[in-house]
Amino acid sequence: MIIYNVTVKINLEIESDWLLWMKSHHIPDVLNTGSFLKCRILKLLIDETDGSTYAIQYDCESQEVLDHYRTHLSSTLQKDHTSRYEGKFVAFRTTLELIEELVP
Repeated sequence: MIIYNVTVKINLEIESDWLLWMKSHHIPDVLNTGSFLKCRILKLLIDETDGSTYAIQYDCESQEVLDHYRTHLSSTLQKDHTSRYEGKFVAFRTTLELIEELVP
C-alpha cells in the first residue's frame, strides 16, 4: 500500500473555511478520481501562531495508480485549491510505503 501525504500549513483566519471546503469539495473530488481507497485528515498538535498544519493522507493500492493520478489527474485539483487559497497556505507532498500494520 502507498500513502500519498499532502501536508498543508493554512493561515489561521481562513482555517475553518479551508477545512470545510476540503471535506465537502476537494477531498471528495480527489476520491472520486478512483485513485484512492480512503483518506485521513490529521492535524499536527503543536502551538503555531502563523497557521495550522494538517496532513491529508490518501491510501493508494499501488505506485502505478499514484503515478497515473499525479500525471493525469492531480493538476486540475491542485489548481482549484491554489486559486481558492492562493497566498494563504504552503503545501508539500510525500509518498510513503506501508510496510506493515501491527494491531494489539
